[in-house]
Amino acid sequence: MPSNEQLSDLLAPHSTVLLTVECQQGVVGPDSALPELAEEARSSGALANVARLVTAAHESGTQVIHALAERRPDGRGANRNARLFRAAERLPVQQLSGTTAVRIAAPIEVTEEDFVVRRLHGLSPIQGTDVDPLLRNLGCRTLVVAGVSANVAIPNAVFDAVNRGYTVVVPTDAIAGVPSDYTSAMIRNTLALVATLATTADVVGCLTRARSSRRSP
Repeated sequence: MPSNEQLSDLLAPHSTVLLTVECQQGVVGPDSALPELAEEARSSGALANVARLVTAAHESGTQVIHALAERRPDGRGANRNARLFRAAERLPVQQLSGTTAVRIAAPIEVTEEDFVVRRLHGLSPIQGTDVDPLLRNLGCRTLVVAGVSANVAIPNAVFDAVNRGYTVVVPTDAIAGVPSDYTSAMIRNTLALVATLATTADVVGCLTRARSSRRSP
């Protein structure tokens, strides 16, 4: 884990963006298509920690982007070239555009300043979406990645961000996957090699201090 000073240097609000990944009702909500993942996200505290990060970002003036996965009712444009995609087509809850399944899940709050980026294809919140152009136009240097799942979308987002030259910070208690012990193994053996690891409290503390320093005379 980095020192508070090192992390604060990375998390300057004007050059930091918080990316929440698939924190939508149809994934982590009470009526999730993936109840095991939803339960893990809630019982582990990961979803609540994402909400804490979003609140801290709003209060410090740090940009927030919410990345959602959805599909058209007719399925056009969606991938079918992997087992995961074919299984998703048979789930009782579909992430259909315009439905409650693709709304941000409580307790995360969305403001007018937030961006919501929706994708109809693929596994990554960044590859082939508007996220990267938005980050560049916002002057982002550090991307904080939180949400689900540690199995697929989170590592995809981290790798894609690193490949594009961003420094990535992962609050390890603000991501979730299944089974629960897989998340810790993936963090230790994979994400630790390419991202800066922190806790939600660490990141919130840095953003809070940045807000306070801006207000000081």
